[in-house]
Amino acid sequence: MELKAARPPCDAVLMFKILELQTLNNLSDERREYLVNDRLSFMRFLGLELSDRVLNAKTVWLLRKRLTLADVIDILFNRCEASVRNAGYLPISGQILNATLVAPPKQRNTHREKATLRA
Repeated sequence: MELKAARPPCDAVLMFKILELQTLNNLSDERREYLVNDRLSFMRFLGLELSDRVLNAKTVWLLRKRLTLADVIDILFNRCEASVRNAGYLPISGQILNATLVAPPKQRNTHREKATLRA
């Protein structure tokens, strides 16, 4: 009988997609781990189900470190961005397009309308 002591290897595409989410949303490792568990949109992007286990912060941090030391992380992100652009999408990281606060319109009723509303 053979016992498996280590976890099975992680899917490389899943790990890179996690790095992409983290980079596009400017997230720390811990915050990224929390949001992947919390946001259905992140889970859908990663192809995860509600019952799936999310990679912990340390695992993704180690991948980023290995890719950085191998001097390939920028190459991978540039290729990914080029593929997204070629598909017709514009990747924008961390920008809010419109966050204008608008005051609600003031209600202007006549005295007769106010009396009717009170009654």
